Amino acid sequence: MKEERIVFMGTASFSLAVLKMLIEEKYNVVGVVSQPDRYVGRKKVLTMPDVKVEALKYDIPVIQPVKIKEDYQAILDLKPDLIITAAYGQIVPQAILEAPRLGCVNVHASLLPLYRGGAPVHQCIIDGQEKTGVTIMYMVKKMDAGHIISQKETPILYDDTVGILYDRLSVLGADLLKETLPSILAGTNASIPQDESLVTYAPTLSREDERLNWHMTALQVYNKVRGTNPWPGSYTTYLGKTVKIWAGQVHQCENAMKHHAHQESGTIVKIFKDAIGVKVDDGVFLITEFQLEGKKRMSVKDYLNGHNIFEVDSQFE
Repeated sequence: MKEERIVFMGTASFSLAVLKMLIEEKYNVVGVVSQPDRYVGRKKVLTMPDVKVEALKYDIPVIQPVKIKEDYQAILDLKPDLIITAAYGQIVPQAILEAPRLGCVNVHASLLPLYRGGAPVHQCIIDGQEKTGVTIMYMVKKMDAGHIISQKETPILYDDTVGILYDRLSVLGADLLKETLPSILAGTNASIPQDESLVTYAPTLSREDERLNWHMTALQVYNKVRGTNPWPGSYTTYLGKTVKIWAGQVHQCENAMKHHAHQESGTIVKIFKDAIGVKVDDGVFLITEFQLEGKKRMSVKDYLNGHNIFEVDSQFE
């Protein structure tokens, strides 16, 4: 086992591939820091983060501060030479950043300085970007603003959802850290400052950010839907009830705009056997999978085999 003492900080599923790599490569992981266990689902089952489950398999101590800015002494007591973070979920206090002799590095799911913040994977899809990637960087007090050590990019495919891209970036991040970590531990790695003129942000999505705006193009609606699938989901309302939209397509019809130009955006213009056509600013968006309030997620095709509450010329809000 390598000698340098490493503390890993992560919570989300993105973190898991990184931790597994560190264990498989026999790095000396002396502790894992994760968010507290959470109650999950309708039955409110107390659930451990994936990285905690993995750490306990190897008898690695796990620390779960509720507020790390107030409760971090146990991390300092581990006397880490290096701290590695990946989708941890809390702002790391300065005392921790200054503690390791080799510093703190973060595996971030964007090509910094683009998309600093908590939702870079969501936002790059929502924005219709054609590529993204991962960045290994030094951590500083300002969020995601440290010097870049290494980067690797990947294309964003037309049918990528957040879930699909997130999984791909997780593996990419673990692979990039595997390539980069030896030079970090040896103190031979290069690093470059970020170009502040190119900075963009991707803050964690709010409830209002999840609402669909039908006054957009069909492609923008499509990107918003896949950019929130499978979490947190985009939503609209119908007859005063919340409807989550999980999947859809741009209606490939050259005359869609001309046929429905007189109708208001958000109007149901046609109900197909496997889709609900909704007027948007440049044509029609097809809803193919959705979830009524209090019901399970299902395809439109399956839903239409039973009771249908949707009517042509009615309105999504």
